[in-house]
Parts: sequence; C-alpha cells; structure tokens
Amino acid sequence: MNWIDKGYLISKSNYNENSVIAEFFTENYGKCSGIIFGATSKKIKNYLQIGNKLHINYNYKNEGKTGYFKVEILKANTPLFFDNKKKLSSIISAMQLIKILTVESQANKEIFQSIESFFFNLHTKQWLKHYILWELSLFKFLGFDLNLKNIVNTEVINSKKKYFVKANSIKKDVPNFLVDQKTENIDLSTLLSGLNLVTDYLDKSILKPNNINHPFQRTNFIKILK
Repeated sequence: MNWIDKGYLISKSNYNENSVIAEFFTENYGKCSGIIFGATSKKIKNYLQIGNKLHINYNYKNEGKTGYFKVEILKANTPLFFDNKKKLSSIISAMQLIKILTVESQANKEIFQSIESFFFNLHTKQWLKHYILWELSLFKFLGFDLNLKNIVNTEVINSKKKYFVKANSIKKDVPNFLVDQKTENIDLSTLLSGLNLVTDYLDKSILKPNNINHPFQRTNFIKILK
C-alpha cells in the first residue's frame, strides 16, 4: 500500500548508519512518520533539512506499522536562513510545535497552509510579529483559540488605545499587535511581551493539561531573541 503527497519535514532522527526516521506534516495525511533509507547519501542528506518541502512517496505493508519514504525536494526553505540564527531558530521552534501538538495521520489543511504562510512571512521585515501570530493561529486550528478580541478591555492613556485583561484582581497588559494585527513598527520589547503572553497561554492551556513539556527548541528561540 502506498500514497503520494507533499509535506514539510518536521523532525528526523538516526535509524541506523545510513537511514533516518523522519516525520512530515503532509497536505492530505497530516503528520506521518517513516524510514528514509540511504538518507546519509550525498543525493539526499543535503535537502533533509527541517522545514524543507518535499515530494513524498510513502509505502507501508500494514496499518500501524512503520513504512518508508522515498522523497524528492520541492522547495528548500531552510537553507535560505542558514546565516540568520534567529530566523533559523524560529523554523526549528515552529516545526517542533507542529510535531508535539498534532496527531498522527490526522489531516489538517489549515495547518499545512499555515506553514506555507510561515515561510513566506520569514522574508518580511515584521517576521517576528508574524511568527507570534502564527503560533496563535496554530493553536486555533488545533482547537485552542485564545480569541483575545473577545476578552480584552480597552483604556486610553496619553491619547493611545491600550488593551488589558483582568483576572482575580490582577491586570495584565496585552500588546496592541495581538489584537490589532495590522499594527506596524513594533519594538522588540513589545514583541517579547507578546511572546511571553503567548507562552503563558501555551503552558497553562495546552501543554500542562496534556502532560507535554515545553519544547526546548522554543525556549532556545526566545533566548536567542533577547
């Protein structure tokens, strides 16, 4: 039995001297894992970079048992950012989130299309803002919609609109760009504040209730930004 699709490489690990076990997020089959034989050959290893988009031919004998992939490169996304440590780290963080939060063999075309958008936005000046908003959209596609527009309060300070949420008498500021997503010219401290808020939501509402550890790839990404 086999199927053909296209997908993004989200993880890989050594299987033996010449092969790897790879995970892809595909357009029509969701997250799938399998063996790539000969993955250390010069022909293949150079394009087996996390985040690259590949044409996939998947073969398996029985449902529930590990099959194997034959792959060809469609788009080398990640090598374009080898000289940009922050953007490269964002790719690793994003792909790891998809790996740990999605279910095997469960298609989600919204997530697949969001990966397309993720790489497009890495080429823009506001790439970090788009990364943070991308995380929120990923959570939404998985059924965890923070929906800030419906829970924030508004106040005006020095003629500027500010957003905040209040819970248990504790007031927490919400960066404007998380609500008014068209906001431009955002400084790094504001972006980091927004990322911290998203981190808090991710930990409390998604990871801890499902007994998932916070991915070190994302923690490392945030450290690199500071």
